[in-house]
Amino acid sequence: MTALISREGVEPLAPVVKTLDALQNRHGKDALQGLVPGLVGPAGAAGWRPAADLDVDDLLETAARRWSAQPHAAAALAWKCYSYWLALPAVLGFAASRRVPLMTPDHVLVRYGDRQPFLTLGLRAPVTAVLATDPIVATDAPGLLIVEDEAELLGVLRRSLVDAHLDPLLEEFRKRARIGRRTLWGSVASGVAYGLSRAADSLPGPTIQIAERLLAALRAEDLVDLTERPGGGVDIQRRTCCLAFTLPTPKVCTTCCIRSH
Repeated sequence: MTALISREGVEPLAPVVKTLDALQNRHGKDALQGLVPGLVGPAGAAGWRPAADLDVDDLLETAARRWSAQPHAAAALAWKCYSYWLALPAVLGFAASRRVPLMTPDHVLVRYGDRQPFLTLGLRAPVTAVLATDPIVATDAPGLLIVEDEAELLGVLRRSLVDAHLDPLLEEFRKRARIGRRTLWGSVASGVAYGLSRAADSLPGPTIQIAERLLAALRAEDLVDLTERPGGGVDIQRRTCCLAFTLPTPKVCTTCCIRSH
């Protein structure tokens, strides 16, 4: 049984923001350059648009200018960037506090350009899925989606992030560039694992276990190989490539499958 509550009061996103802030404190200010501070974006501000109104043609043209890339590589790199920043709040929210902001297109704001950072995301009118046992349920918190258990919470994460947002967007990318679903989805898998690894200090329990659990929930567990890193974190080996090696100044990412050949 799921219930939706929307009232004024305590901030449900606070522990999610705390986890993101801890990641930034450890890795530097650029570690969160793709997210608005505090997660809630400036709705109505110049340059921002709801993800539901995203102009994919313009996004990919901007990516091609940003990286001086051919269409297929521009699409792969734009997707890698977009999917990483989109997934990060939901993934870390579940991993650290069992609170999952819904990253559906109607709740996400987007701004992008042909300079660094390429893309920034924020939330508008956020709704956060929480467990029925979460103490915040007893408060007057705004925008709560209450679920019964962690299995249902993972289901909400997948439906809001993947079914409602990433899957439809992936099809729009593929209409415009000759690039396979597996290539694009490999970036989602590596991005999820990478974000969790960078936030390992803030996560309860072994990072590799939560990474495997989340990847399974997203049906992406076959796209990366994970190895527990001594002292915390996860070493990641992709089974697909983001095509950064095709750029005028080639780049081979530390997680890329090309390195293993």
